[in-house]
Amino acid sequence: MIKKVLALSVLAALAGCAEKSHHSASETQLMTSTSNSIIYPISQQQKVIDTYFGTEVADPYRWLEDDMSAETAAWVTAQNQVTENYLAQIPYLDKLKKSLTKLMNYEKVGAPFNEGKYRYFYKNDGLQNQYVVYRQLGDNAPEVFLDPNKFSEDGTTSLAGLSFSKDGSLAAYQISEGGSDWRKVIIIDTETLKPIEKTLVDIKFSGLEWVGNDGFFYSSYDKPKGSELSAKTDQHKLYYHKLGTAQQDDKVIFGGTDAQKHRYVGGSVTDDGRYLLISASVSTSGNKLYLKDLNTPNSPLVEILGDTHSDTYLIDNQGDELYFVTNLNAPNKRVVKVNAKQPTPEHWVDVIPETDNVLSVATAGGYLFASYMVDAISKVEQYDMKGKLIREIKLPGVGTASGFDGKSKDKTVYYSFTNYKTPGTIFSLDVDSGKSETYRKSAADFNPDEYDSKQVFYTSKDGTKVPMIITYKKGIKLDGTNPTILYGYGGFNISLTPTFSPTRAAWLEQGGIYAVANLRGGGEYGKEWHKAGTQMQKQNVFDDFIAAAEYLIDEDYTSTGKLAVNGGSNGGLLVGAVMTQRPELFKVALPAVGVLDMLRYHTFTAGAGWAYDYGTAEQSKEMFEYLLNYSPVQNVKAGVQYPATMVTTGDHDDRVVPAHSFKFAAELQAKQTGPNPTLIRIETNAGHGAGTPTSKIIEQYADIYGFTLFNMGVKQL
Repeated sequence: MIKKVLALSVLAALAGCAEKSHHSASETQLMTSTSNSIIYPISQQQKVIDTYFGTEVADPYRWLEDDMSAETAAWVTAQNQVTENYLAQIPYLDKLKKSLTKLMNYEKVGAPFNEGKYRYFYKNDGLQNQYVVYRQLGDNAPEVFLDPNKFSEDGTTSLAGLSFSKDGSLAAYQISEGGSDWRKVIIIDTETLKPIEKTLVDIKFSGLEWVGNDGFFYSSYDKPKGSELSAKTDQHKLYYHKLGTAQQDDKVIFGGTDAQKHRYVGGSVTDDGRYLLISASVSTSGNKLYLKDLNTPNSPLVEILGDTHSDTYLIDNQGDELYFVTNLNAPNKRVVKVNAKQPTPEHWVDVIPETDNVLSVATAGGYLFASYMVDAISKVEQYDMKGKLIREIKLPGVGTASGFDGKSKDKTVYYSFTNYKTPGTIFSLDVDSGKSETYRKSAADFNPDEYDSKQVFYTSKDGTKVPMIITYKKGIKLDGTNPTILYGYGGFNISLTPTFSPTRAAWLEQGGIYAVANLRGGGEYGKEWHKAGTQMQKQNVFDDFIAAAEYLIDEDYTSTGKLAVNGGSNGGLLVGAVMTQRPELFKVALPAVGVLDMLRYHTFTAGAGWAYDYGTAEQSKEMFEYLLNYSPVQNVKAGVQYPATMVTTGDHDDRVVPAHSFKFAAELQAKQTGPNPTLIRIETNAGHGAGTPTSKIIEQYADIYGFTLFNMGVKQL
């Protein structure tokens, strides 16, 4: 089976725009703000003006974009102290920490996978900061293969990727330090577990695709000048590393010329090592696709797709027959096959045609496993490689099934099943007979029978029906008094499907309601649903979220005084937008690692790649005005009472740089009217979220839930 390499992508260089900035130290204004007896740190205001299409836009907190400055560091320290002092008055933080600790303290084991002569699996004993990789030979006792908990003393260095050579005798693994997207790669002999050569460095947004035991392909940028955290990354390249040679001698396979300039490039190698497929993108949606025959020295690069109008990825091959999943002329995706000698779309043949439901595909044991989303709920069908339906896989309930991937020789495949109230169970499936058996039940200390989880459909502002799943303790009264968190994302073709989380379970245990809305901009209903929430249709996403809140209030699940909104990354933008558009609708706002300055997001790291979803302020006057109309940083108004807000970010977030959160918090603190607090919680030595240690997760969610309940008027738990 070929594991799909995610082809992330980023938009090309900024279009020209007359922009002028004015900095005047003599005109610097110092401000201190108080709210609810909180004395906030001084956030210096500078005179910085940008001009877009004749419109001047002030950016008084531009200095907070300099993550390397002593002034920013001092501001971060002072803000964290204020937040810590505020949280210290909440009487039940320790109780929340104990609840979270109890719910997270159980053995968690991932589905096994075969590499060489060993069976591998990930396991966390309970409260370990990072999952440990184990391996097992036959019926022998499992042994530790990699223990990321030993990578650093505080658990902030995580395992960020693991790839084995064809025969399993070699492995290359990526590590992330402090949550950074920049990786190091360590290559080891899987018998001795010792490194066989010098560590590779400065690798970003990359898979590791082996060619036999000789070497592997990886992707990265040239290390940017300036801050590693916020400096813009521009040209992604695919390299080949031959074992035994220095990294500086690694050959650029794609991306080394202006003609091949793309923001994200990835490579996939067929299971037999014959073909390299190269995906090249200029944004987070759409990719070009190229083919290279690795058996022929100096073989030409064959163009399969020369534009980025679709998303197409390799999923498997049988000799010269290549199998792709694509949304070309199929917004909900289809599976096609084609001969490598004539690989262009006019020769594609449908294997699994498009249906009314969004498709994702895995392969194992010589079969295709087609997972469909039906109103964000899983349905799985098994096909042979010719496209003949073998069977529908009977799932244990309504929820999310994932997995079904393995090698072509595997006769047993594993999958997991979960939903918002049901901890994940791993099943084994005999691919020939179709018989499923429970492989491992969850050991979580949580009884799903005590909770309800139901899907509703509500009507958005323009009449669109939007699904939402609401989960809560059985027996609650619909009297408008229930503390409720409404969660959303709504972007980048990402789908929110029902999954269990021990941190979410802690909220449910306290009697809280948890609601997840499947907003436009996501991928739940295919490409059209995604596009309906992009660029100058982005307001649809905010309207969908606002309508979800109004539904929860109208149906007496909760009330304005008991409603919190939460989202991370693009979801942080969502929260920032709705709380500035409808501040009276929510009691608490929890924007996490959010994209909050929509006029400048594309000037940091790989942010320009998000332009497919957002557009940029430079592309047109109309786009600039649209972004300015909802950009959270620019839409905080003086004299408005905003919800009690706790912004969260990581000081090492090099994907959505913390300057977004810093500037938004500074604006809120300067302009908030009324008693609601505006805090920012900045996790140190942490990034965008992946690889966060368990200890930090417990502390973070205790603070978030404590802040939320305290501001809803909950005195004790």
